[in-house]
Amino acid sequence: MTKWRGAALTLLLGLSAQPVSAQKTIIGVTDTEIKIGQSAPFSGPASVYGQISTAESDYFKMINDQGGINGRKINLIALDDGYSPPKTIEVVRRLIEEDQVAILFQTLGTASNAAIRKYVNQKKVPDIWIGSGASMFVTDPKEFPWTIPFQPSYRLEGQMYAKYILEHKPNARIGILYQNDDLGRDYVNGLKDGLGDKFDNMVVKTLSYEVTDPTIDSQVLQLQAAGADLLFDASTPKFSAMSIRKVADIDWHPLHIIDSNGALVKPALESAGLDKSVGVMTAQYLKDPTDPGWADDAGMKEYQAWRAQYAPESDPANPVWSYGYTMAQALVVVLKQAGNDLSRENIMKAATNLPDTTTLPMVLPGIKISTSPTDYRPMKSLRLVQFDGKMFKLVPE
Repeated sequence: MTKWRGAALTLLLGLSAQPVSAQKTIIGVTDTEIKIGQSAPFSGPASVYGQISTAESDYFKMINDQGGINGRKINLIALDDGYSPPKTIEVVRRLIEEDQVAILFQTLGTASNAAIRKYVNQKKVPDIWIGSGASMFVTDPKEFPWTIPFQPSYRLEGQMYAKYILEHKPNARIGILYQNDDLGRDYVNGLKDGLGDKFDNMVVKTLSYEVTDPTIDSQVLQLQAAGADLLFDASTPKFSAMSIRKVADIDWHPLHIIDSNGALVKPALESAGLDKSVGVMTAQYLKDPTDPGWADDAGMKEYQAWRAQYAPESDPANPVWSYGYTMAQALVVVLKQAGNDLSRENIMKAATNLPDTTTLPMVLPGIKISTSPTDYRPMKSLRLVQFDGKMFKLVPE
């Protein structure tokens, strides 16, 4: 009995002497690493967004070179899902069940996130800063407590365009072209919200397209024939480029409003032709690296220094780089706030308790960032901008 007690005491003393990390295994976390998973469209109809993941990886490389987060290096495992929801399910299962990641980060795409949301929440894996602004993700956090978006909702953005139209183009005849999925429908619903009982009188025709469609020429011609003088275009870059080009080719001159996802200077506007894109209006929440007005801005200088050292292949005119940079920064804020407890529960607690003093260097002035356990959406507004042939310029408020 004495020997047994002595052995037991030795065992207990040995356990208490071990570091906390050795006593409790945290999935995806070691004393030197935190493993993060991501599904991204490196191929498929939205492959232009694959560079977002590249930017995030490049940012984490800088953080790792600086010593990581509390001594832990970030290991981002990004798998191609081709912007296909069935493939997203496949790669996310692999990330969680085989790669044993601590969290998911910036899983890209509205339909893709809708496909994995129930599974991710059943597994209780934080999905931080999902890459979608669809209003379906702005739900009661009690329903899907492990999924948290970042950007303003598409519906809110649609409401902003409606407000502008009512103030500046109250007699507009609106033609709507939208991607036939939750992204496109959200923007249309936001426009309906903002126009209210004037929606039916102001909208002369509404048409959709599928992401598999080879062209949208027919839709653009029909909207012109309906007499629209304002084209509301809820698209992704490939299709917004098609619409800009077709509008110019048929010598149609509506006010062309394109959602923030579709109105990327590169590749959308550049592909369509910068001269053909003059006057395009959209919304933004990040500073434009090509705008000389930000040249002396401290946040812009920090971004440009990162580009020069860690992302020399990046194109400052392509906003996916500044977006990926900012999303990676926002995750680092969360991981630092979580401290040395990188359990899934504590990381989620940190992500849903961002103080209203949170700042990110590339976010436009006046846009506040904060979260709470009852309000998961960190960013709650945008600014309207219009393309002048070289860059987007802020529309005076």
